[in-house]
Amino acid sequence: MLRKFFHHHTGKADDKCNKLCCTKIDGFSVTFGKNDVFHDVNIHIHCGELTALIGPNGAGKSTLLKAILGEIDHQGNLYYFDAKGKHTGNPVIGYVPQYLNFDLSTPTSVLDLFRVSLSNRPAWFQSKAKERESVLHTLKKVKAEHLIDRRLGALSGGELQRVLLALALNPLPDLLLLDEPVSGVDQNGLEIFYEIVSELRKSHDLAIILISHDFNLVAKHADRVVLLDKTVVCNGVPKEVFRDARTHKIFGMLVNHGERGE
Repeated sequence: MLRKFFHHHTGKADDKCNKLCCTKIDGFSVTFGKNDVFHDVNIHIHCGELTALIGPNGAGKSTLLKAILGEIDHQGNLYYFDAKGKHTGNPVIGYVPQYLNFDLSTPTSVLDLFRVSLSNRPAWFQSKAKERESVLHTLKKVKAEHLIDRRLGALSGGELQRVLLALALNPLPDLLLLDEPVSGVDQNGLEIFYEIVSELRKSHDLAIILISHDFNLVAKHADRVVLLDKTVVCNGVPKEVFRDARTHKIFGMLVNHGERGE
């Protein structure tokens, strides 16, 4: 079911889902057989902040997100805190994958995709008119309301990823995980997506983890950057991480940095 793919509901009421203040990833490790994917990962994620996760291929970035979702066995703990520093119940987590596999010839529309994702709700939950209005409201958050009747196969890469982002926002999550969500999207689509994500974290006080290789856009929009290479190599505001000698060594180049992180 698509809803399971985009959201992990963990017993928290939807109307109280945006109360998370801090997510603490404590001592996370994942091992497949004798393969150490990553070890001793410690990161604090704060609400209202966009945390970019960067690293070379094979560093364990996507695996870390799946471990947070509970889809992969791991060692370590996740702790969630409210504004008073008290432990909270498990949050609602939104997730946007790198891509969605589907038949390009399918007649399925964006609205149909939302209907499938909402299919676990009772039939009397809302009328079709209200359902459409609700979907339009969610799509508007990602500047994609005009796509509601568009076939999935007719969407550009950037448009599809904005639709998937909208799905992850329905209902509004406490923690939003974005796994290279604009891989293969053109420059214009990249900039639009980053601007939307940046605005979402401000307007909805979201905690966001974004895996990205788009260093210039990360430098411009991220509040914090975590460099992962089997473990956390360095962690800080963009300029700190992009100026770090360890970053240069791993990527074999000087990384441009933008205006954020002064």
